[in-house]
Amino acid sequence: MASTIQVPTTPNAPGGAPESLALSRAGGDLLVLTHVYTATAVLGLGALFGLLQALSRANLIVLPAGFDYYRMLTAHGVLMALVFTTFFITGLFTFAVYRAIPRVRSLRLGWIGYVVMLVGTTMAAVAILDGSASVLYTFYAPLKASPLFYFGATILVLGTWTVGADIFLNVAWYKRERPNERIPLPAFMATCTMIMWVIATLGVVAEMALLIPWSLGWTSGIDVGLTRMFFWYFGHPLVYFWIMGAYTIWYTVVPTTYKGTVFSDGLTRLVFLMLLLLSTPVGLHHQYLDPGVAAGWKWLHAMTTYCVVIPSFMTAFAIFASFELGARNAGVRGFFNVVRWLPWKNPVFAGPALGMILFIFGGFGGIVNNSYSMDVLVHNTMWIVGHFHITVGGPVALTFVAASYGLIPALTGRKLFAPRLALVQVYTWFVGMSIMSIAMHWAGLLGSPRRTADVTYFGAQGAATWHTASLWAAVGGTILAASVLMFIVVATGTYFANQPAESKPQFDFAPARAGDDAVATPAVLDRLGRWGLIAIALALLAYAGPVIQQIEAHAYLAPGMRTW
Repeated sequence: MASTIQVPTTPNAPGGAPESLALSRAGGDLLVLTHVYTATAVLGLGALFGLLQALSRANLIVLPAGFDYYRMLTAHGVLMALVFTTFFITGLFTFAVYRAIPRVRSLRLGWIGYVVMLVGTTMAAVAILDGSASVLYTFYAPLKASPLFYFGATILVLGTWTVGADIFLNVAWYKRERPNERIPLPAFMATCTMIMWVIATLGVVAEMALLIPWSLGWTSGIDVGLTRMFFWYFGHPLVYFWIMGAYTIWYTVVPTTYKGTVFSDGLTRLVFLMLLLLSTPVGLHHQYLDPGVAAGWKWLHAMTTYCVVIPSFMTAFAIFASFELGARNAGVRGFFNVVRWLPWKNPVFAGPALGMILFIFGGFGGIVNNSYSMDVLVHNTMWIVGHFHITVGGPVALTFVAASYGLIPALTGRKLFAPRLALVQVYTWFVGMSIMSIAMHWAGLLGSPRRTADVTYFGAQGAATWHTASLWAAVGGTILAASVLMFIVVATGTYFANQPAESKPQFDFAPARAGDDAVATPAVLDRLGRWGLIAIALALLAYAGPVIQQIEAHAYLAPGMRTW
């Protein structure tokens, strides 16, 4: 990092209006833009693989033997769940921290992080595409991939840690320079999320410490139960990593589209701290049926999973309160008038708002999955796939795509290409995702299995019951793929059309509500280091017992297999 510190003057806009700070490419714009366009390219490729899967499961096409269903499923899952989201979130948080903490800084660490992430992604992608790593995005043992895949995944994680280190160093600088001031809210959200991410990805590191020697032939077998436990130590917090990225936009970017404010600085920080503390000790609810894990630990994780609902409800309250206050300031009263007043023709608002609607259904589905008796019925069915898509593809991906319509013009200084197409795109995404995910849920209730290429079962009558739902899922997937194509046209068109904006577009973060009725944020909420230590302690309390049980139990070391 640069040792010379010079803080540019940040204009304090009157009346609580968003602060503006022009960022040059040397100030990080190119770095963030590279993250966003990498995520865009990955989204397009992942969507293509997703469309082919949907058409294949509906028996509308037959995939070639040289690029089978499971290879495509692995590519789709890894690209969408691990790569697209990670590149966008790390780019967004880099932007948030650089903007909220203006200073002269070195970009070296940020670029190193990006390059390391790209190298890891490329290694894993090569392994998947050449057919040596069709282990799905969960990479469950005893399915055995080539070492290239495991090394690639590890390097991708190490790259995110490097980006996190860049964020942490900038926030630490801010606290040294202004010890009596609160961390700016966007930087706080980014830092809190990256602390959670580092704690969660320790599970990946632990799992890879077993998988890599095994894949190299240095060990005779693998403890399947232990690797599954390490994966879900990471796997469920991964969802909150996505959600916290989307929440950052909901809380601080969406209000700027209607000249609103963050409802409460303190409540927002409390929500993020609750997610930091509660995200990790929940993963065993994915292993209700796994042997070797005591029922008491599963019950504990089920209870902590229910607790994660609380910050989601707090977020719903804060977002709707921000809508209401913004409308009242504009002289609008009444529920339906407020709904009509909101800027539904602005894609930067409409995308996240439609994502919030999808998240309501995703949240209720999550409660079903966390309920032992109901989870037993749906766990290995298409219900889970539908839940995953309506939760990740709805509130998260749609929010990121819509935010790009504000972020890319702000980074390039260019007009948004085809803004009407951008608006059509977010609504098309909502329709396609609704049709596809509802159809997947319905197919799951009828018993359609997931992770299965051919679900016709040689024409069995029972299998025919979910064929109609599979066709509807293909219809929704086709609409979604068209929507992704529209997004790529707008995102890349903005760059290549090269139409300078009359005034530099801004991608602002809204200030928190001020005034006599706004409560000051307690200083204790700002002590992220201490909250991080508490989060580590909770993770240890939740997992030390199950891991010790797993290690002490007699384990059959599986030699590994390839079913493809």
